[in-house]
Amino acid sequence: MELALKLLNGGAGSLASYLAAHVLLCLLPAFFIAGAMAALIPKAAITRWLGRNTPAYVSYPAAAAAGSLLAVCSCTIVPLFAGIYRKGAGIGPAMTFLFFAPAGNILALAYTGSILGAEFAIARIVFCLMFGIGIGILMALVFWRDDASHDAQTDALFADQASITPAALGVLLSLVALLIAGTLKLWPLTTTVGTVTLPLPWAEAWQATLFNWVPFDAAKGEEGVSFQGSVLIVLLLLISATAWKGMEDIIEGANRWTWVALGLAATTLLVAALRLTPGPEGLEIALTGRALGVALTLGAVWYHARHLPTDGWRGWLWEAWRFVKQIFLVLVIGVFVVGMVRQLIRPEWIESLAGSNTLMANVVAVGFGVFMYFPTLVEVPVARMFLDLGMHPGPLLAYLMADPELSLQSMLMVAAVIGRTKTAAYVGWVALFSVCAGLIFGAWVDGAGWSTLALVMGVFLTGLSVALAWLRRRQRVVVAA
Repeated sequence: MELALKLLNGGAGSLASYLAAHVLLCLLPAFFIAGAMAALIPKAAITRWLGRNTPAYVSYPAAAAAGSLLAVCSCTIVPLFAGIYRKGAGIGPAMTFLFFAPAGNILALAYTGSILGAEFAIARIVFCLMFGIGIGILMALVFWRDDASHDAQTDALFADQASITPAALGVLLSLVALLIAGTLKLWPLTTTVGTVTLPLPWAEAWQATLFNWVPFDAAKGEEGVSFQGSVLIVLLLLISATAWKGMEDIIEGANRWTWVALGLAATTLLVAALRLTPGPEGLEIALTGRALGVALTLGAVWYHARHLPTDGWRGWLWEAWRFVKQIFLVLVIGVFVVGMVRQLIRPEWIESLAGSNTLMANVVAVGFGVFMYFPTLVEVPVARMFLDLGMHPGPLLAYLMADPELSLQSMLMVAAVIGRTKTAAYVGWVALFSVCAGLIFGAWVDGAGWSTLALVMGVFLTGLSVALAWLRRRQRVVVAA
């Protein structure tokens, strides 16, 4: 009974921490961006760069380049992945984007270099680029029939859209700017413009109560629920309640609940961008550069949205709401389950299980990443902790490759978009390639010569090329028949 209560408390605490810290400034704009991609961007604009018939030397580097610019976690990438896939991107480039964005974005690489050293950053970018494109190509070849069918379906859905309008482009760019303003931890977004203190002496006591309910250890990458987080959770619940009434029939027209839900969403984003700090004298509210950036980008979204045709903005909101219904529930379930499992896993196991560069150690590191998911960039200081505990650099790189990709909630969300079969194949490729990356990097750390590593990489790439050639030949035989 005590263990069950501990697990339930861990799951609830994990969910509360996630909703308070990550859903709003990351995931909420991502849903609106995905909806805009699906409703407002013509298929040709996507398929020109990421389509199944686009030359591989164009589509896969383009997918990796697009992912490198987004410093967001895997849970935020999934709605964006769903948006470009639904709009006509080939399964291969879409999977490359899904893989590369969380693990190989510019900010993650820079942070990895500063905390773990340049060798980890270089290894991470090389393996992310090579394996991300390789996984995408493999997915495209294995599931080429489904890809062709999906392409035909998008033709039927979106053939009437010829070109993107200035208003639609303005909405999309403003939403991307909103996502960037809400997530980047760089000056001037983090600077404080001014502060004001409200006479709310109970705020400090409430903060202490929250930390007592959801204990955490920042050194291990765990997050508690702050006073600000509790306010955001309440606002998120209000958004959920009003969105059901305002978005479910949005195609037929907006009602008062539609505007209430959108108003609450904008208010919540602004509150999330502020800094609320309880103290003995009351609640200090700091106006940050992030809040100003969020306010400006929200204004830009509203300005451009007003110039959309009625069918345009209704379709945009409906697609965004459809993605929320498709993805958000499995995200909540995944985060809750991960929180429970984390109560059973101890970082101290790392030294005994992954202290050397063996196949089993790398497999354990990859499996550890499934249930010890951390938000974007947080996995880097956690990796530093694992390194200090005795984890070998090889399995550590395997963990860094797998953690942003294979978290339980991310897998559930991806399955909701592309189905369980494709998701299982993707998960298998990521796990395999992450283990290979760890073994290769670990061998280099242990003193293996460049000639040996080159031979191993050559054998690996040759095997991959042979597999790709066989799949391509099989595809041609089936088409000819």
